[in-house]
Amino acid sequence: MDGHNAEDPKQSTADMTAFVQNLLQQMQSRFLAMSESIITKIDEMGKRIDELEHSINDLKVEMSVEGSPSPSAPVKQKEEAKTPDD
Repeated sequence: MDGHNAEDPKQSTADMTAFVQNLLQQMQSRFLAMSESIITKIDEMGKRIDELEHSINDLKVEMSVEGSPSPSAPVKQKEEAKTPDD
């Protein structure tokens, strides 16, 4: 029985090593999948933020055009001033 008991811990150690390696591989695969998912979501959020900023800038332009027509008048005067010079 001593010979059998001597091999049993070695087999148990090998089994435990294989189990731990398998577990670490599964954890690594899940970690990589989660990392890719997070990066994808961050990229999507970045795109949405860019679209939101663009929309806000468009609204600012629309509001400035609708709210104060006076800034457009000097632009026309400047254009008229340039025409006689040319």
